[in-house]
Amino acid sequence: MAPSRLVPLLEQFAWACERLTGRMTGPVMDSGDGAETGVGPLTDEEYFWEPVPGCWSVRRRAHRPGPRAALLTGAGDWGRDAAPYPHPSPPPFTTLAWRLTHLSEMLLLRADHTAGTHTLTRDDYVVSGGAAEAVAAFGTGASAWREALLETDDAALDTVGRCTYPHGSDAESPFIDIVWWVNQEVLHHGAEIALLRDLYRARHR
Repeated sequence: MAPSRLVPLLEQFAWACERLTGRMTGPVMDSGDGAETGVGPLTDEEYFWEPVPGCWSVRRRAHRPGPRAALLTGAGDWGRDAAPYPHPSPPPFTTLAWRLTHLSEMLLLRADHTAGTHTLTRDDYVVSGGAAEAVAAFGTGASAWREALLETDDAALDTVGRCTYPHGSDAESPFIDIVWWVNQEVLHHGAEIALLRDLYRARHR
């Protein structure tokens, strides 16, 4: 039984993931008012679409990083544009591929640093080189994070540093704050991904 304080956050996370997955896969999505809106599955062309010049994206490792990027993070044949801190200013516009793989990586790594080996890094994460693989990877990351949360008792929610994820405030924050923050990541990146799909659809109108 999940702690009562965790239940609404689990429900919010599940709903956010369901809506984002529906927005990427179709055949319909919930528009928020109960009405079903038709939507096709995410395509590779959309996944890699660069709405403006100089985007950060996902690229073959055999190629060079994109503009103002210093490296390609991740494992496998593909990598995601990145740079050491401090990041370029103003920040580069990021493609749907960049945003989706960033979100999926964060979920999987935070799950590992909460209830797993506490060792995975960005260099261990296999970056998806296509839309279908990326959508599946999001599902894997979301499931891993949810399973980690289901192992959490009430005392653990107040434990500072319960999650050892190295790319956030996890070491200084009570775990319940991290759970809240992960929900915000899914909500705001999910909205960005949905908007990019809308812009892609309307680009030639």
